[in-house]
Amino acid sequence: MNDRRDIIDVEPNQRADSLKAIGWVSYVLHLIVALGAVLPGTQPGTALLLVALIIDLVKKSDAEGTWQASHFSWRIRTVIWAGVLYIVTAPLWFLFVFPGWIAWGLISIWFLYRIVRGMVAMNKSQAIQA
Repeated sequence: MNDRRDIIDVEPNQRADSLKAIGWVSYVLHLIVALGAVLPGTQPGTALLLVALIIDLVKKSDAEGTWQASHFSWRIRTVIWAGVLYIVTAPLWFLFVFPGWIAWGLISIWFLYRIVRGMVAMNKSQAIQA
């Protein structure tokens, strides 16, 4: 006989598993954008990133109380920080092209690192540690 405690313990795991497909879609969209930012001439555009961000924002509340919640927060924070960093360093492109190129290259590598790190943790069904 299952008591209420068993249902509470299993329910978050079932929700986390059901959100895994959504998490993979979001991570893959982020990965496409991240690779496009690092590889010259392969800019897929910000539309994919916005789609992934909207998915994460809409589904984040569904992940509350599961290990998946950390992944939704991780992806959202990654996009917000990358956006802020790109905006802050944008004047470097207008004043000095080379420093702008270096700054955006470093931001893009950081973005790619965060996405791959999140994907590895999700593949192991583990929360991502900030």
